[in-house]
Amino acid sequence: MFPTVREVIGLDPVRHGEPRVVAGEAGLDRPVRWVHVAEVPDIASLLRGGELVLTTGIGLPADDAGVRAFIADLADVGVAGLVVELGRRYTGSVPRVMIAAAQRRGMPLVELRRATPFVRITEAVHALIVDAQLTELRATEEIHQRFTELSVEGAEPAEVVHQAAELAGCPVVLENLSRQVLAYDTAGDSAELLLDGWEQHSRRIQPAGRTAFDADAGWLVTTVGARGQDWGRLLARWPGDGAPPTRLSILLERAASTLALGRLIRRDAEGLERQIHHTLLTALLDHAQPVDEVALRARALGVPLDRRHLVGVVVRPREDPDAVQLRDLAEAVSHALREAKLTGLASALDDHAVGALIALPGAAAEDQSLSAFASALHRVRGEAPPAVVVAAGSRVETLREARRSLVEARQVADAARHGRRDVPVFRLPHVGLAGLLHLLRDEPRLQTFVERELGGLLAYDAQHPRERLLGTLRAFLDSGRNKSAAAAAAHLSRPALYERLARIERILGVNLDSVDDSLSLHVALLALDAVRDRNMKH
Repeated sequence: MFPTVREVIGLDPVRHGEPRVVAGEAGLDRPVRWVHVAEVPDIASLLRGGELVLTTGIGLPADDAGVRAFIADLADVGVAGLVVELGRRYTGSVPRVMIAAAQRRGMPLVELRRATPFVRITEAVHALIVDAQLTELRATEEIHQRFTELSVEGAEPAEVVHQAAELAGCPVVLENLSRQVLAYDTAGDSAELLLDGWEQHSRRIQPAGRTAFDADAGWLVTTVGARGQDWGRLLARWPGDGAPPTRLSILLERAASTLALGRLIRRDAEGLERQIHHTLLTALLDHAQPVDEVALRARALGVPLDRRHLVGVVVRPREDPDAVQLRDLAEAVSHALREAKLTGLASALDDHAVGALIALPGAAAEDQSLSAFASALHRVRGEAPPAVVVAAGSRVETLREARRSLVEARQVADAARHGRRDVPVFRLPHVGLAGLLHLLRDEPRLQTFVERELGGLLAYDAQHPRERLLGTLRAFLDSGRNKSAAAAAAHLSRPALYERLARIERILGVNLDSVDDSLSLHVALLALDAVRDRNMKH
């Protein structure tokens, strides 16, 4: 911090001159960036602002208009103040016109009633300024060192914000672009007072620029982001009067850079880790690498799989996912494993599902571990009701058997989407008839059964697309062979339904009043759905 005009007046060389403030007392806390001796009226063009001007007045204008113009020029350029030594030009006091002009512009005007060597004043003030600059430099160096250490250590956002508040000596808040608080440190203030109504308060803080001070709100703000993608703001509440020092802006920007870098590192590390997980899971499913090599690479990744009880798990949306949803789902699965305190490999398996090979803490903890994982996944995704199916294969005792558990989990997950049950974790016994047929959809004998039972009706519908007799049969069987309910479901009158059902019986050579014939047709319809679902994906 630079010394203020008030502090300069208190220095011994200045006190020797018996200083008296005659105007602009409200501006005595202005910082003094430099001291300049001037004896010419057009000195303002050589100044940059923040200087304390010393003069004896011997070269100043003699007329009132010239004095006013001199004061106005100094005020316009932003000088810290004007010190006039009496005795050579002015005796008794500086001119009243000078006092009035300085008071009107709020510029401190100090008269020295005793002769004082200006060189002593400049030496004393410049020594203070140099000390302040050295202090600022040391503080800046400490800022860079502290945040470099935090970057290297991979500190969490809360620790970065805490260090920023400690160095700044004021509250610091990290928020996202929706004005939700991600981390904060009150620096000893009340958290309730700081965060109460934060979103509304934050939206009123509108600085101009990536790093700027909102004087009305009293907050210094910098944008947090990297690679052209901003994701938050870091704010520090400045308790002092006027703009905060440059050091605080440097501190806040350095903290923001640390936060942005940490997020990039974590995201890149997680991305690379997920790639390795995908490679290892794919290697198990496709026999692309020896099992021993997969075990070795997994152990080096911090996921020991050998000599463990293993369960394959597959998570897939109930509806067909897109790429973004599946990537988010893979991240949620990884997060849920950590939250449930489980270790395992996890990544997207294909365009439809995310797989995980979970190492259980013990055989007896299988059901408890899977339930904890499913609960954590739904919490992470914030779903009610769950929009995903969680399926698990059979527990295996060696990594060589892991493929069987993963394949079974994937089949159960696919089948569970077509069933009517809703359980936290689907296992093979849960899939039901529709699920069983879904698992068997690639079996040629099942496809032959479908053609034998429904082939004639499918061929008829292909030639008469407007009649859609297959839909009529489905409505009849789904309604439990209740003809009134079936007519309503098919949007047909009862006579029209009777006529269509009779036609179906003639085409297929069946009796729809027969339980056996109806059951066989119902199974064939479910099998047809499973086969068609397979064909739509290939």
